[in-house]
Amino acid sequence: MTNLSNLIISSCDLQQLEALLDALPVGPGKAQHGLIDELERADIRPLAEMPPDVVRMNSTVRFSMDVPPTELSLTLVYPQDANGQDRISVLAPVGSALLGLAVGATIAWPRPGGGIVNIHILEILAQPQPVTHTEPHTEPHTEPVDRQPADTQA
Repeated sequence: MTNLSNLIISSCDLQQLEALLDALPVGPGKAQHGLIDELERADIRPLAEMPPDVVRMNSTVRFSMDVPPTELSLTLVYPQDANGQDRISVLAPVGSALLGLAVGATIAWPRPGGGIVNIHILEILAQPQPVTHTEPHTEPHTEPVDRQPADTQA
């Protein structure tokens, strides 16, 4: 990565991502290396202290890429949940790049075939609701982000 944007990752996401990475085979050129680098440089915070404008696991985010010029809205998910066209795995190169970035941030990320793509976070469309540790693993429920300024809400 040529651009070291500030990353903020929840301690809950970190714990689950570390377990995922521990279960993957190790080897050169594996998809997990970009994610490992991002986790090592991230500011880790308790879930209660996560800013609402930061991409977390199961966030739905609108972002743009410059090569090719594209704007997408995708949900960042674990590999086993990446079964729809509106989802992207955290192990995909763009998925690893999205994690922990705030709205307005841009990161230069290596493309799998060579070169660099600039990824810009435009908007968080939905954030996952926190789940307790006693609940079985289920699809997280996301809530739309309220985009009205605080002083205009009733």
